[in-house]
Amino acid sequence: MRLEKHIIIRGVIHCLSGLRIGGAKEQLEIGGVENNIIRHPLTKQPYIPGSSIRGKMRTLLEYKHSDKNYKVPCKCNTCKVCKYFGALNAQTPTRVLVRDAALTEKSQKLLQAALFESGIHFAEIKMENVIERNTGKANSPRAMERVPAGTEFDFEISIRKFKFDNEEDIVNTVFEGMKLLQQDYLGSSGGRGYGQIEFRNVTVDGKLEDSFRHDTGGNDK
Repeated sequence: MRLEKHIIIRGVIHCLSGLRIGGAKEQLEIGGVENNIIRHPLTKQPYIPGSSIRGKMRTLLEYKHSDKNYKVPCKCNTCKVCKYFGALNAQTPTRVLVRDAALTEKSQKLLQAALFESGIHFAEIKMENVIERNTGKANSPRAMERVPAGTEFDFEISIRKFKFDNEEDIVNTVFEGMKLLQQDYLGSSGGRGYGQIEFRNVTVDGKLEDSFRHDTGGNDK
């Protein structure tokens, strides 16, 4: 197979609600938060792993096309989801590469200011309880760390275009996955309101994508 080019999709992931992608804590302090978000090991800033974005897009595409005998997870190695996103024992290389998404410069400044002013360490602490449905009493309180609503991340998706690939179909499949993700949630606890995101300022090889401009234009919060 001959690689002809890479198609680059870039833009911003805007958090419409708090976002939680769990990480490991190197050391647990007494009274500290156990349910930490993932952070860069050097800067301690939150980021979104490319695997989280890619995996959720793929799963939603498999759900969407389940009537076409796609399974979740699909392992057929022949459908376009397997072809574009990769599959076990696949005979061809994956087409869709998703990079880790780092905080935008604007969000870095806002969260850095919040760190100095109120001690928020690039995240908020949300207290939750389990409610006993029979009695209405709250128990098992837990502290959940999450990225606050309004935070933004720069994202990049690189698409490998090989000879005989249908470029338009690959790009449209990625866009379909992105739009499904906007309607669902990213990370964990989506059923409790976490993880609602929006893709903004999406470009393909530097050209603004009209469909996302229509979906998101003028909605800055």
